Amino acid sequence: MQLIRIDDPDDPRIDPYTRLTDEQLRRRREGPGGDLHGIFICEGELVAERALAAGLEPVSILVADNTLHKVPPAVAEGVPVYVGSSELVEKVTGFRFHRGFVAAFRRPPERRPKDVLASSRRVLVCENVNNPTNLGVMVRSAAALGIDALLIDPTTCDPLYRRVVRVSMGTVFAFPHARLPAFPEGLEVVAAHGHLLVGLSPDPAAPSIGSFRFPDRVALVLGAEGPGLTEETKRRVDQMVRIPMRAGIDSLNVGAAAAIAAYVVGGLDSPPRG
Repeated sequence: MQLIRIDDPDDPRIDPYTRLTDEQLRRRREGPGGDLHGIFICEGELVAERALAAGLEPVSILVADNTLHKVPPAVAEGVPVYVGSSELVEKVTGFRFHRGFVAAFRRPPERRPKDVLASSRRVLVCENVNNPTNLGVMVRSAAALGIDALLIDPTTCDPLYRRVVRVSMGTVFAFPHARLPAFPEGLEVVAAHGHLLVGLSPDPAAPSIGSFRFPDRVALVLGAEGPGLTEETKRRVDQMVRIPMRAGIDSLNVGAAAAIAAYVVGGLDSPPRG
């Protein structure tokens, strides 16, 4: 590794790490047309190790003095590793540096929805899920509980945003995902691949998810916490289902709802579907 000492928080070489907690700023900078377009940030050495295991390319690493030992041995020779005091690193990133390690990686090529769908039987589809913590929970739960891939609408947050990556513990790197260019029109390509479109709703008139017989190819469609799915999307799905709840509780956190639905549909403890 190439160790480089940093003593100035305004050093342009560590510009990719500045103000990581400013979500709107980071979305602009890392998004199309932004000055950091083409990279994403990993927080913590375990997440970085999973990015490396997925074949992703590190651009640089920023560590505090006392966490230099956390740099993964798999980091290639020549990748710049910037080292500074804990105080400097916290000032640059904008948060208390518990993990003492952040890394910038080059973004992989974006996948097309039809390519993701071709090899996926059970899919999670998100509409307007713009809370990165929720999306990270959904990715981690879906991958663990038998869902094969993720599709997101144009308004859902970036699956490679730092907090999504951290909350998913790097699961997102090995979990196929793609962004639909339009929504809910984009659901047509999902249906064209033979997936039954199943929306989740707290509506008591919808059948219980536990009583519904799911086919082999299913797309679970979930909306943002609070508003849920839009009316237009509800009209386009094939079936609405609900997760039964006790009286007086109106809804679940969307991450919790996704985990329950993924467990039911994923069928990891059920015989294979015919």
